[in-house]
Amino acid sequence: MIEYLKLKKQYLNDFNRLNKSYNLISALRLITAITLVFFAYKSFKTDDYLFISLSILGFILFIALLKIHEKISFKRRIKKQLIAINNNEIIYLKNEGIPFENGSEYIDFKHLYAYDLDFFGENSLFQNLNRTATYIGSKRLSERLLTLLKNQGIKANQQAIKELSKKIEWRQYLYSLAKIVKDNRENYQKLIEWTEAKQVTFTKFFNVLIYIIPILFCLSIIPYFITNYLFFIYISFTFFLINLVVLVTQLKRIKKELIESDNINAIIKQYGLIIEAIEIENFKSEKLNQLKEKLNHKSCLASKQIKKLSSLFSSLQSVQNGIGAILFNGAFLYHIHTLNTLLKWKKEYSTHIKGWLDIIGEFEMLNSLANFSYNNRAFVFPNLNENYNIEFEELGHPLITKEKRICNDIQFKKSNLIILTGSNMSGKSTFLRTLGVNMILAGIGAPICSTKANIHPLNVIVSMRQVDSLNDSESYFFAEVKRLKRIIDKLKSKTCFVLLDEILKGTNSDDKQNGTIEFIKNIISKNAIGTIATHDLEVCKTTNDYPEKLINKCFESKIINNDLLFDYKLKEGICKNKSATFLMKKNGII
Repeated sequence: MIEYLKLKKQYLNDFNRLNKSYNLISALRLITAITLVFFAYKSFKTDDYLFISLSILGFILFIALLKIHEKISFKRRIKKQLIAINNNEIIYLKNEGIPFENGSEYIDFKHLYAYDLDFFGENSLFQNLNRTATYIGSKRLSERLLTLLKNQGIKANQQAIKELSKKIEWRQYLYSLAKIVKDNRENYQKLIEWTEAKQVTFTKFFNVLIYIIPILFCLSIIPYFITNYLFFIYISFTFFLINLVVLVTQLKRIKKELIESDNINAIIKQYGLIIEAIEIENFKSEKLNQLKEKLNHKSCLASKQIKKLSSLFSSLQSVQNGIGAILFNGAFLYHIHTLNTLLKWKKEYSTHIKGWLDIIGEFEMLNSLANFSYNNRAFVFPNLNENYNIEFEELGHPLITKEKRICNDIQFKKSNLIILTGSNMSGKSTFLRTLGVNMILAGIGAPICSTKANIHPLNVIVSMRQVDSLNDSESYFFAEVKRLKRIIDKLKSKTCFVLLDEILKGTNSDDKQNGTIEFIKNIISKNAIGTIATHDLEVCKTTNDYPEKLINKCFESKIINNDLLFDYKLKEGICKNKSATFLMKKNGII
């Protein structure tokens, strides 16, 4: 937190300094504008070359101040975002709130672990990790949390995240640029649709025509200045009108491009700045350099092409500027040439835009995980193996604060399933979520809440909670049966890490007991690894029949001074203490 406080103070000082410059330039610009009007008026009244010269100099100075003003304004916006970014991190680390988007739009009740492990929504893993500001960045982070990487990909991500975690100022600068974009799904989709729309370029004849007519217009004016013969003015005016007729034939096409690209120009410009920040940064890890290399197309940097596209959009939009558009098009067919250049650009580069934006998304995703690593420097990057061994030392839930977090050692071997018992509130469900969340984080290359870990990354499949589907006329029980069927189908094709919490709740005790035992036998026959939590002590006796595949572990409770206490420490064997009767008696229920 100290670093965030330091950066916040630094950026606040920078913002105040820029604010002074901004106000000073604003005042100078106003004075220059007033002076310019005065000199222009004097030069018009007197035809004095001094006032004419001063008017020209005043105009040049005004334009220069305008440019400086724009640059300072942009820097102010960046500093303002950087102040907010560090302030949000301080709020987050003080446990005063989670001021980040929660990804509720990605909630999928049918996913094999995301809903059960609280991956999306309020106080979710996504919300705690999320430091993305573009739509594609948010989407990429959500996708990464739902996809197990191969060992090579995990190692590549680990190296990238380790490197980015140290680049705090660069990460925050990239984040600030992304926040300025004010991107959303609609804008992203509109841009992608624009790139994918089929576009017909001008014919060869038309390409020649749009150069010949403006040249003839210019050539027809020259003789007039030499001879002062009005005939040449008529000829020039004729070519001027022909140019405008040519413009009218393409006006519908120009407007179509403007409508399809509405609001895209500003976003494209910001995308270009994000890409440029990636291009000029030096990286050491292989993955980051590979991503950076993809921004180099035919020895031309993507940022330059994005800037060119933004410039073309701006130029095309000026067709709406009445008199100026008439003069420039009548003389040079300015907007026809702009459209032609845009169509050629689109033909050459439009297929690359989605890939370039994907790289922005990938960096935002990696930056989010790097920020998570930076905020939790005691977390470790696990070693990887391919022997189906999973070992954690001091494993805890990464979203529980350090002061409240209880950690445990746990290990699994091939075809090793733990039957976990314990009374209500003893920590069984939290422990299952702890296993699941850390296995997922390990499987995407992120650090995990453990002091030491050696794992074989596996697909995680969970059955902890089900949602009744009234629309599908499903009961809780039938929804759970369908989930268990999906788990079995998944295990038929590959070894998975399975987490089950008190399955078959919606049936009677004998049926539930028999069903649970038979289900355990089925999944261990398919080499499942993982944990099943249960209150049924009879289920624990199954370990006698499969001593090499099933292990009993438990969370115990203690009654001390008429209080029920939990230490949340994992122990060997089967839970012996019962808390329900004690609590009911203490509260006068029985």
